[in-house]
Amino acid sequence: MIASTLGTILPNLSERFALSPRQNGVIAFAQALGLILASLAVGPLLDAEGTKIGLVLGLACIIVALAVLPRCLGYRPILLLMFLMGAGGGILITAANALAAEVSGAHRASVLNLTNLFFGLGGFLTPFIAANLFGKKWVRLCDSIAALSVGTLVVILLTPMEQAHAIHGLSFNSARHLLAQPTLLLLGFFLFLYVSCEVGTWNWLPRHLIAQGITESRALNILSVGFGLGLLIGRAAVAPILIRVPALTVLACASAAMCITTYLMLRARRTWTVIAAVACAGLAMAPIYPTTLAIVGDRFQETMATALGIAITCGWIGLAVSSRLIGSMAGGDSQKLRKSLLILPCFSSIMLIVSLVLLTQNN
Repeated sequence: MIASTLGTILPNLSERFALSPRQNGVIAFAQALGLILASLAVGPLLDAEGTKIGLVLGLACIIVALAVLPRCLGYRPILLLMFLMGAGGGILITAANALAAEVSGAHRASVLNLTNLFFGLGGFLTPFIAANLFGKKWVRLCDSIAALSVGTLVVILLTPMEQAHAIHGLSFNSARHLLAQPTLLLLGFFLFLYVSCEVGTWNWLPRHLIAQGITESRALNILSVGFGLGLLIGRAAVAPILIRVPALTVLACASAAMCITTYLMLRARRTWTVIAAVACAGLAMAPIYPTTLAIVGDRFQETMATALGIAITCGWIGLAVSSRLIGSMAGGDSQKLRKSLLILPCFSSIMLIVSLVLLTQNN
């Protein structure tokens, strides 16, 4: 829910404070910067002290940001609060994935896919709830998510968590050592490419569909129902498959499917073929993020949280880069947008190559 809050409230926030498009972009960058820095920095802390401290710290940052945001008085406080919210989100996501990876044992890939199904569910429901329950009352949305965060924090504080992998005395030297590992760098690059594709689809597909003559409401429904539900269903469906099929094989197959489906969704003309292609693209992308994190956890068990933080940070960099790159290539020309969106199948092709390299190394 935190990840999709800014996109949901930004139109109302802009209206209240008369923010320019450039200021909107800086606000989004502040959140992305918080996500990137926090995900990278929190890993050694989690490895040294356990995941519980990360869950508590992340939720605390989020609660403060959400509680103060509706009551702030201008642009600069918004920047600070969105950075804090991004930092809280980065810490929380890293800690939650580290906890899931830690307790799942031999079924790490399946458990992480089921865990990240709920990440997708929160992203899917937040704009839906805002539009249908709160309308333009964005303050109510912030207060509601803050209340949910407080409830979650209480549960976390009352839940005993054994520090199974906590290694006291770890420092940022462990992060420097991991950054010299070619396998982790390849997996991080793989996540950079993947998040670039997923975020590129979320942010730019509706504009592409509208340019092809599809109405705005239908384009948004194709995105949320087709792509969003495709991600959710795909993660639920792949969890039992990953018990029997190696994770790297699933990554290679999913990357190949991404190459085909992202290309088809840009070439499709009729509405039903667009819907089918977009839904299939969601299904293809579904297992990639959590399965990659599972592989990171398997390969770097002694410093799992630090390694996961590095990999997740690479993904957030893709979030910060992709939409700006697509927008720069398209300029203001809707006809150029389709060509710029060919980045999606191109990046997917590179993902396939990287997954095959990893598969070869594993064999």
